[in-house]
Amino acid sequence: MKAPWNFIRYLPMAKRLMAAGRLPALLFAVAGKAASEGNRLGKLKDDLKLLQALCLAYWRGEYRAISGKAILSVVAGLMYFLSPLDAIPDWIPGLGMLDDIAVLAWVMKNLEAELNAFRAWRARQNPEKLAVVERLPPTPSLLEQEKKD
Repeated sequence: MKAPWNFIRYLPMAKRLMAAGRLPALLFAVAGKAASEGNRLGKLKDDLKLLQALCLAYWRGEYRAISGKAILSVVAGLMYFLSPLDAIPDWIPGLGMLDDIAVLAWVMKNLEAELNAFRAWRARQNPEKLAVVERLPPTPSLLEQEKKD
């Protein structure tokens, strides 16, 4: 399945973000936007939580059974979700989230096998360990610090 046309330009940005170690800042921004959108997100809220959990497990080195291309697609999809000026600007009432939903649905569909593998990995984890792995600390800098420790 071909990637959404506007999504492609986010892949190099995702690569730079990952290389610069800025994934924690992205995850905090995604969590903030998801919380502010409330019920408007519908099922997308669960998808965002899964993608965020995957990124947290990846960042912490707990889950690496995902290809580099796939993790970049996840990060690019999250960046697209955050961007207020994408194919349909987010400030347009009733329409602004449509392209974000379409891009994230494409990511979920395109990476279905890898996301199912992550779901299976999560199911095998001890709930206490999973709570630690998927926890967002109070600030992005604390999450960045975990990587350095």
